[in-house]
Amino acid sequence: MTDTRYLVHGVFWDGAPAQTVRHDGGSPALRLQSPSGDLQEVSLGAGARLGFAVSDHGRFCLGHYKVHSATSRDHILCPASAPAVKGKQCERCFVLDDSHLIHDFHRGGRVPDGLRTYLLQDHWLYVATFAGGASKVGTASHLRKWNRLAEQGAVVARYVARAEDGRVVRLLEDMVTREVGLAQQVRSAAKAEALAGPLPAAALDGINERHAAAVRTLLSRAAVDGFSAEGFSIVDELWVRPAQAAGLCAPTARHAYPHPLEQGRHGFEVTALSGSNALASLAGTDAAFVVNLGRMAARTIVLGDFASEVPAVQESLF
Repeated sequence: MTDTRYLVHGVFWDGAPAQTVRHDGGSPALRLQSPSGDLQEVSLGAGARLGFAVSDHGRFCLGHYKVHSATSRDHILCPASAPAVKGKQCERCFVLDDSHLIHDFHRGGRVPDGLRTYLLQDHWLYVATFAGGASKVGTASHLRKWNRLAEQGAVVARYVARAEDGRVVRLLEDMVTREVGLAQQVRSAAKAEALAGPLPAAALDGINERHAAAVRTLLSRAAVDGFSAEGFSIVDELWVRPAQAAGLCAPTARHAYPHPLEQGRHGFEVTALSGSNALASLAGTDAAFVVNLGRMAARTIVLGDFASEVPAVQESLF
């Protein structure tokens, strides 16, 4: 154990290159910022042990991104290490962050040249379904095609269209939400709750397949009707879920983690990972727990040989 305080940036997946047809691995890690500003990673691979104590109350700014091209961007740390007031950013970093401009690009919003280059690459439209059956439509750049869904914690997903740029794909996304009724976001808390009792794999695949078919039907009709967003092709491609998520997606007994990650000391072994949700085993009990590691983002922690307290009355968990 050390007394070094790290700022948690979140869970990231180092996935496959975009041209890879199948990928079942990835290298999930918890990304941390040291007091000197260096970014370090703690492995969240199967069997990894994570021990930490939350050292401060509140959340702190994670900085902002400056996009230079489709393959180049800088992560600029918050110079003031200011409290987070807008999500995981201070107001200054929120305003300076290029990524926020993406959402208005298809509505005619102005973007810097670097971000424009990023948006002019191919993008994918997908339908993702999570453990409880909630589904969403979303977009991913070509280079983030696999990683995007891995980090979101999808259980099943299908790509339904390939667009020539980020403007077209977001016009399609809005049309799907408007005409089919698919949301563009599923709350992280809802994803974690659903993983405590996931639906059977066949049921989730059926839900996703029906939604994807409805979207492809809509896109086919839009193409025939001369939809204004030309420059896309309809596809039917199944996303390959990371192998490490299998333990969380299987219908085995597990429970919601009983301790708040905003405070206290925690320590457990990671046996599976889906997005930012870990299936954890605690010393002193055979019970398994779903831990939403996303709740750690923008908080400061100290790493060490800590252990989570086993619930006093385990029978209440069953």
